[in-house]
Amino acid sequence: MLVVVLAAASAAGLGLRSRLGRFHEPKSKSLSPSRTDAAGSSQPSSSGTVLTAADLGAPLGERATLVQFSTEFCTYCGPTRELLAEVARERDGVAFVEIDAAHRMDLTRRLRVLSTPTILVLDSDGAIGRRTSGQPRKPDLLAAVGAVLDQGSPAGGA
Repeated sequence: MLVVVLAAASAAGLGLRSRLGRFHEPKSKSLSPSRTDAAGSSQPSSSGTVLTAADLGAPLGERATLVQFSTEFCTYCGPTRELLAEVARERDGVAFVEIDAAHRMDLTRRLRVLSTPTILVLDSDGAIGRRTSGQPRKPDLLAAVGAVLDQGSPAGGA
């Protein structure tokens, strides 16, 4: 019995580990980044898949926004921060925003951030185009940013 439990736990661990740092599309997308209340002011969407500048506490990028959820005790958050900032500097219209998950539990819960770093690649409207947890490799990050930029371009290319 113990051998079966250990084998199952090992398989589950390997499965989870293989997903770390790999970008994927979110399961559901919302088309409206915000709703307008009776007074005409824009409110953050409650869908959880679209983020506004008010949600982030910073403006969205013209073409895309890289969002990193971090904590102060996160081992991989520093190198990931440097990588995301570098990619944002290299791409026109791409912004980088870092959010302290411990101080923004509202977003952490809404977006189901279970570990840090968690990275979101938002399109120009704030819709989550790709996401991952763990430290990404630069080629994977560039591919995720490219996919989101391609989705937002009228001709299908950046």
